[in-house]
Amino acid sequence: MRTGIDPARRVVHAVMRRIRAGSVELDERFEGGRRRRFGSPSAPLRARVEVRDPRVYRRIARSKSIALGQCYGDGLWEADDLVALLRIAARDIGRADPLRRRLAPLLLPFQRLATLPMLNTRSGARSNIAAHYDLGNEMFELFLDREAMMYSCARYETGTETLEEAQHARLERVCDALELRPTDHLLEIGTGWGGMAVHAASTRGCRVTTTTISREQREYAEARVIAAGLEDRVSVIGADYRDLGGTYDKLVSLEMIEAVGWEWFDAYFHHCSRLLGPAGLFFLQAIVIADAAYEHEKRTRSFANQLIFPGGCLPSVESIQRSIASETDLRTVALEDISRSYVLTLRAWRERFEAAAGRLEELGYDERFRRIWSFYLAISEAGFAEARIRDVQMLFAKPRWSGRPRLAALASDRADPAAAAGASA
Repeated sequence: MRTGIDPARRVVHAVMRRIRAGSVELDERFEGGRRRRFGSPSAPLRARVEVRDPRVYRRIARSKSIALGQCYGDGLWEADDLVALLRIAARDIGRADPLRRRLAPLLLPFQRLATLPMLNTRSGARSNIAAHYDLGNEMFELFLDREAMMYSCARYETGTETLEEAQHARLERVCDALELRPTDHLLEIGTGWGGMAVHAASTRGCRVTTTTISREQREYAEARVIAAGLEDRVSVIGADYRDLGGTYDKLVSLEMIEAVGWEWFDAYFHHCSRLLGPAGLFFLQAIVIADAAYEHEKRTRSFANQLIFPGGCLPSVESIQRSIASETDLRTVALEDISRSYVLTLRAWRERFEAAAGRLEELGYDERFRRIWSFYLAISEAGFAEARIRDVQMLFAKPRWSGRPRLAALASDRADPAAAAGASA
């Protein structure tokens, strides 16, 4: 009955013996289990892991991060500091990156077959979006900021701001970068819960057309627009970005491109460019991976694109710039890395989510759902803390835009708000 468990256990232990970036105490709470320590006892990053079922090893050996998250959701293992453990893992993964990149072309045919059900055609995109964003507005209300309900990186300057203050600062930054005026018509691709559209219309007086293919988000945003008395300035529609027409002065998309799918990146940017007037501006906020890892990652099954964001794929800055250059007449006029702020954003979301465990149960979400989402928020925080993934804001301009490029003015984080707030090293 236990065929394969012991060999898999040895494989996982062998991998853990290579830990150099932290200290992991492993306590196996099953018959024949042992207690062991891996890594450096003096390392600042430490975690204690309790394995409650030996089948964990076999599952992890087969599916890595997918199984790690699934097993955590099933309660088969526990960690006293989940973020620290995942940060240690993220640091040590880096040593395997050159091999992964060499293997990527060889694995492509098999990995593509595995991802075919998640392709982001019009119907596939609606299904993928519904699987995540239609989980229930009340669930998202438990951990997002209470004012704008923004589900993307906030902007922390000092690290001492509340989540609400940091999200407000980010929205102001977006509006300023777009130079929004009352005469502008702004198109937003990816409505979320309406925070960006309502903020732009109410503070800058512009018209906003915003689109989402999530049914629950659209209903929530429409109600929010009515409550704010902005029906004459904000239109919420349910169109796929590929079906949008018309011409707009400005365009904004906040962490929506991750749901586009890598096969559609060229088409996405081509269409965005067509929707803008000759002097238009396009503000893009995107979660990205390293350029060198893109070819491997875009074809990889992961915890995130299997259990949380079906069909999701992170672009790289280089892949974005390549699409912009080949498919549009846009030019890049600003680029800023705000990844440090995402560590704090995710920490705030995770703490709020975990504090709302009782309410989550009242809403009908089971323990496995709670644990899967806790793992998702923790692995995301760890990824940003270790720069395995990053968050960038990019501003693109059409040929007749007469402003001045601001690459120097919008350089990467000058300070580290996460460090200021006490993030562990």
